Amino acid sequence: MFAKMSPVLGAVLVASALSGCGQKGETKGASVFRIAMIAKSSTNPVFLAGRAGAERAAEELSKTSGVKVAIDWLTPPNEDASVQAQRIAQAANEGANAILVSSSEAAKLVGAIDAAVDRGVPVMTFDSDVPTSKRFSFYGGDDVAMGRQVMAELATQMGGKGKIAILAGNQNALNLQNRVKGVKEEATKYPGIEILSTFYHVETPQDAAAEVLRAQVAYPNIQGWAMIGGWPLFTKALLTDLDPAKVKIVAIDALPAELPYVSKGLAPVLLAQPVFDWGYVSVKTIFDHVYLHKEVPARVDMQLVRVSRDNLGTWARQLRDWGFSDVDSAYIALPK
Repeated sequence: MFAKMSPVLGAVLVASALSGCGQKGETKGASVFRIAMIAKSSTNPVFLAGRAGAERAAEELSKTSGVKVAIDWLTPPNEDASVQAQRIAQAANEGANAILVSSSEAAKLVGAIDAAVDRGVPVMTFDSDVPTSKRFSFYGGDDVAMGRQVMAELATQMGGKGKIAILAGNQNALNLQNRVKGVKEEATKYPGIEILSTFYHVETPQDAAAEVLRAQVAYPNIQGWAMIGGWPLFTKALLTDLDPAKVKIVAIDALPAELPYVSKGLAPVLLAQPVFDWGYVSVKTIFDHVYLHKEVPARVDMQLVRVSRDNLGTWARQLRDWGFSDVDSAYIALPK
């Protein structure tokens, strides 16, 4: 499932709206097949990685299918479900052949997705689903199970006891709600674990790191963090402000900027989403279903990758092969 791409992730280009493409509903035989990609936020590195995967899949399909596959990046700069709904309508109005979306708030997108589908524009979701909509497929993990994994790993790191907090991102995102649910359910298995509070925040690295530091001041006895997203680990703030001898973190995601948290022991385990595949697998699934008229599953399952010091080198090389140009060479050189 993993694929390689060009060496510079940051050079992904926004596909322009091309003239002469087929009208809505036209697929096989059209000269251009356009997919509108609407992630949660264009400032979140995980979605930039997904965009890179989508561009790579489009490039491969363009070479093998005889049709130009183009990705229109319509992601808002910051999380805003209302803007996402507007972008879905925009994509349908501008003649997209399909739409790929990660929902910031499922309830606000049902109407927009259903309206696009009713107009003949198929919709697929990734990362954060809109299960009550007319989308034809979803690519992502089982969010409750992902939350359980985070809590189980954290409990192991803490010896099954201690006071913890949950870092939870956008309170309205369905996928994150389910991850929090999984953390809390798993925590009931450990009578020595006490959850002090759940902290929500704007999903930028700076806002997330600031929320963690505010929480540590308000609750100085926090000994562990169950982070259902790795937002604050994209900054170096916690490396200097938290003591790995006193606080342990387990988080979802393991992109290059987060790897120092593993090597320094503050986050002994990261549970990596193959975020490149959010775009890569989804675009290929859309093409199979919409252009080639193949049957595809209603859910394409994604598995997390456990990253620790034991396999840090292997994971660093995977990130490099996906096109991340900012992977520290010291990690790439590690034997495993």
